[in-house]
Parts: sequence; C-alpha cells; structure tokens
Amino acid sequence: MSPSRSPAIADSAPSEAQLTEYDRAHTATYLRLLDAAKEGAHWEEATQIVLGIDPFREPARAKRVYDTHFARAQWLTKRGYKEFLERDP
Repeated sequence: MSPSRSPAIADSAPSEAQLTEYDRAHTATYLRLLDAAKEGAHWEEATQIVLGIDPFREPARAKRVYDTHFARAQWLTKRGYKEFLERDP
C-alpha cells in the first residue's frame, strides 16, 4: 500500500457557511493546525510543518494560508462539524 498524499493546499480556505468538498479533503490538515495551536506552536512552525509552506521565503502567502485555514478549522469545531454528523457514513 502506498502512503496517502495530502491534498494540495489552496492559498485560502473556504469561507462558505456550509461544509465544502475542500473541507472534507482537508479535515486532517485542520485537525493538525488545531493540535499545533493547542501545543503552543508558533504560526510559522505550523505553516511549515502542516501546510508545507516556508514562511521565511513566502511570508505574506504563508500568513494568509495559515490564517484562513486556522480560522476554517475553528469554524468547523463550532458549526461545520454538524454537517459531518448529518451525512450518511
């Protein structure tokens, strides 16, 4: 079995009021960002490790990608998770 590859990271996470296919594909990414924040990781470290973007080579892009994905991860913990529970397994 070959290792699974993470889906490509967009320059900004979705902002729709409902769960998207992008969200479904990036659930693990969102969880990893939340874990990193809980552990006290700096956004630059999380961006490099979780999102695969070098924050020192692309600081503006890295910050935007991190901010939008972390905000989406937080949205999922408050509202978006309900759609996961409502869908058929």
